[in-house]
Amino acid sequence: MHPGLALFNTAPAEDAFALLLDCCASERWARRLVEHRPYPDPDALLAASDEAGYDLGPAELAQALAAEESELPVAGDTPQSALTALRAAHAAYEARFGHAFLLSLDDYQDDEHLDQVLASLRKRLSHEVDEERIVAAEQLRRLARERITDALYVLSYP
Repeated sequence: MHPGLALFNTAPAEDAFALLLDCCASERWARRLVEHRPYPDPDALLAASDEAGYDLGPAELAQALAAEESELPVAGDTPQSALTALRAAHAAYEARFGHAFLLSLDDYQDDEHLDQVLASLRKRLSHEVDEERIVAAEQLRRLARERITDALYVLSYP
């Protein structure tokens, strides 16, 4: 069994709950994952995470999104004009939709992050509120999966 998963499966419920809240700030989502332990493998935990994420109601999704913070993917050589555009787009997004901009960048190389964020921000700013809620929920699910995977890795190597 995956060593991090073994520790997660046997951790006190409150510790597992706290770990999961760091992955997605929905108490219902975290509670559901804790209650369904033990998981036979990481894929089962990730599938349960997805399922619980799809079941979030509007208030629960809003709770999770409210806890998120927009992250600026910045490299040391990022031009000031790009940083200004990125900050302005983030501010416009947050003003329009009332929560942080979320985007999973796992599928992209580090040097593509800035371009992907700017392109996605521009595209998503044109969304209607209901359409963007669906996209943001999908990004939150993807980020929760990445965070769970990272947490299991960290648990494996204390």
